[in-house]
Amino acid sequence: MTTKPKAKKFRVRRSETPPAQPTVEAAPVAQPAAQPPRPRAVTLPNPGQSTAEQPAPANTAQPTPQGAEAAIDAIKREGLTGRQLRMARRMAQKNNLAPTSDYDAVRLLREAGIDPFQRTNMLDLMPSDKAGKPPAKGGKVQLPQTMPMGKETLPSTETMSPADMRALEIGEIQKDIARRRRRRLLLLLARLSAFVFLPTFFAGWYFYAVATPMFSTKSAFLVQQADSTGGSALGGLLPAQLNSNQDAIAVQDYLTSKDAMIRLDNDVGFKDHFSNPEIDPIQRLDENPSNEKAYKVYKKFVKIGYDPTEGSIRMEVSAADPEIATQFSKALISYAEQRVDDLSQRKRKDQLRDARNSLETAKEERRNAQIDLVRLQENTVLDPEGVIASLRQQITNLEIQLQEKQLQLAALEDNSRPNKARVEGVRGDVRRLQAALATQRARMTEATAGEESLAAKTSQIQIAQADLAAADLQMQTSLQTLKQTELEANRQVRYLTTSVDPVSAQDPSYPRSFENTILAFLIFSGIYLMVSLTASILREQVSS
Repeated sequence: MTTKPKAKKFRVRRSETPPAQPTVEAAPVAQPAAQPPRPRAVTLPNPGQSTAEQPAPANTAQPTPQGAEAAIDAIKREGLTGRQLRMARRMAQKNNLAPTSDYDAVRLLREAGIDPFQRTNMLDLMPSDKAGKPPAKGGKVQLPQTMPMGKETLPSTETMSPADMRALEIGEIQKDIARRRRRRLLLLLARLSAFVFLPTFFAGWYFYAVATPMFSTKSAFLVQQADSTGGSALGGLLPAQLNSNQDAIAVQDYLTSKDAMIRLDNDVGFKDHFSNPEIDPIQRLDENPSNEKAYKVYKKFVKIGYDPTEGSIRMEVSAADPEIATQFSKALISYAEQRVDDLSQRKRKDQLRDARNSLETAKEERRNAQIDLVRLQENTVLDPEGVIASLRQQITNLEIQLQEKQLQLAALEDNSRPNKARVEGVRGDVRRLQAALATQRARMTEATAGEESLAAKTSQIQIAQADLAAADLQMQTSLQTLKQTELEANRQVRYLTTSVDPVSAQDPSYPRSFENTILAFLIFSGIYLMVSLTASILREQVSS
């Protein structure tokens, strides 16, 4: 807990001269009972003034005159606060005065022509170079003032309290603020009128009074593929849908291209229609315009959209005449049909040509293989393999008979007294069988060795037969491929189906005056807002 310090005595500046006998003065003196107190006459105790005795300067040692005491009593009845009395004492010390009390300081300052309660700044509190010298002309105002001659010096009959003066000043400030707000509001309205309302008015005037009405014709068509006859439903649906999407995108790109615009101009006269003087200058083409300028107008009045979910192409064509708009739309649909036909025609022709060429090559190879096989069969036996097989069978039979005769001869020789004639006969059979076996083996060797052997000819014939079989298989594959290609070519046929036919409009569709006017207002407002924000930011940056 903190308590406020209580000072009983204060040091007062003393002059350099030795002090005289001090005079004792009580702190605030109460007002006489005979005079009723004023409402503001409640005097608070002065914390800056000590109740003890204070030494007075040397030049104030004499007693106070009767007139000074009466002036002090009058000052006491003014009901000055402690802060005002302290301010008067500090100002008296600043002006080198020697008051005996705070009320005496007020009296001395007023006698010196100084208002002790005037607001001053910090620079005015500095001591002056020459004490007691009044301020120069144009400096701080002091009392009493010298009034210039030639002006009215009579006191004013209008009296105004400080509260009324403050209320008057506040009213003047409020009027000034309201005046500045009105000026800023008027400037804002002027800027909005110049940059937003006036351009919007001209835009609305153009859309309502000047713009040429345009009649639009809407149509829709589909790019479809021939139904496939084979395969599952899902397997045939996905590739067809993908190809249809690609074809529809290709048709859309063609209809929005400069090629379609040039073709439309050559067939129907697109440039001539939009160069008509009856069309307003903003939408009208110049006389004999270039393809680039006409293409800009074409993209503006021919709008084509594609919906990938439904596969439908929607087209809207606008013109100053509804019949001409219908002609433009029908011409563009016919161009789309031709483009759809041309998209898959080249592909179908290429596939069929390749399949036919492959079949002709297979036929030629099969024919050559047959000729080679016939030539080999003419230069040798009819069946070399059969001949070789017969020789092998004969050799096998002879070997079996030879083994039997050898066994019989060995059995006869095992006797102690064999029949000589019989033994010789068996030996002759063995010799004859061996000779026949050698002969057959020689024939077999001649048939399987050398370039002209039966084995070599058999191998050549087998190779020729394999070539002929491969040529037959290749020809069959080529023939099947050709048939499949023809079926695929029939499936790849694209055709255009018009779901919504173009019909002439009776009422104009463009311009949409109200919507376009509102859009212009929003655009101008946005531009003004962006420019204002940018300018404010730059102004803040420069000022900072």
